[in-house]
Order: sequence, then structure tokens, then C-alpha cells
Amino acid sequence: MTSTAGIRENAETFTSAAHLEDWLAEHHADSAGVWMRIAKRNSGVASVTVDEYTDALLCYGWITGQRKSCDEVYYLQRITPRRPRSVWSLVNVEKAEALIEEGRMRAPGLAEIEAARADGRWEAAYPSQSRATMPADLAEALAADEVAGRFYAGLGRSDRYLVLLRLMTAPSPEVRAARLDRAVAAMAQGRKVA
Repeated sequence: MTSTAGIRENAETFTSAAHLEDWLAEHHADSAGVWMRIAKRNSGVASVTVDEYTDALLCYGWITGQRKSCDEVYYLQRITPRRPRSVWSLVNVEKAEALIEEGRMRAPGLAEIEAARADGRWEAAYPSQSRATMPADLAEALAADEVAGRFYAGLGRSDRYLVLLRLMTAPSPEVRAARLDRAVAAMAQGRKVA
């Protein structure tokens, strides 16, 4: 495992969206990913913004990964090429569609979108926390297990969304059913779903 200090030392700093887009144009096909050093809001340091890097990454078929704190001025953000069969969020689907309409999408991003459309991941994109609703199978399972239902009701919004997210991102009905069973069993024992 690389230390935060080591990551910080080797992280790329992009002062603008154009700077990041130039880097992606050159390295999107030959890099397994990098850490970016992103200036915090109100730091006074020129830096690509969250919206700018999200758009640029989508255009080149890349995606954000882990985020780490760095120091008073910067945070660290991992970016990588999208992996085969990776799930799509509805937010990114909508952003990608807007980028296509604006004529900003690049060939690598279009290739990822076409692959997702071809195998059903595009249509199966999961909603954000603010737009997610409880699926019927989870509601039925929680109604059938009173202890798990009470535990779920007592969870904070983010922890409830994690339960939903595990179900929404299941690659098959069998995996979804297994995840649902594990989630209800964990909550029946008073444990959060990881």
C-alpha cells in the first residue's frame, strides 16, 4: 500500500480543464490511472474543478476512484480508465448524454458508452442517493424481518443508500438475491451493511 505522502509526491496537478484534457488525450490509452492533486474550493489555487474533471474523464472513457485527504490546500483523487463491465451511475449517464449533445464527447468515451449500451449497463444505471427509492424486494424482506426492518429504519441516509446501492449494482438477479439475504441477515444482527 502506498502512503499518502508517496501518492502526494507523485500526483499530477491539473490547473485547468484544458490541462487535464490534454493529458487524457495523450495518455488515456496507455495509463492504468493516476492520482490527481485537486485544490480545495476557496484555496485560491488554480485547479480543475469536480465538474470539469468529471466531464473530461467521461469524454475519454475514464472514471473517478478513491479520494484521500492531502493537506490544507489539496485533496487527492484517483482516476482510472473505466473497467470492462463497470457499472454506470445515472448521473454519469445524463452527463455523458449532455456531452454528446454539446459535441464534446471523444472517441474513447463513445466506445465506453456503446459497450455499456450493448450489454445493458447503460439502461441499468443506478440513481443517486437523492433519487433512489426502496425496491420492492427489500421492502418485502424488511417487512418480513421486524428486527432488520427496525435497524434499517434507524440507519442514517447514507447507510440506507449503501444498502440500496449494493442491490442496484448487482450484476445478476442471483447476486442481487444473495446480497439482499446477506444485508437482511446483517441488519437482523444489528450490523451495518458494508
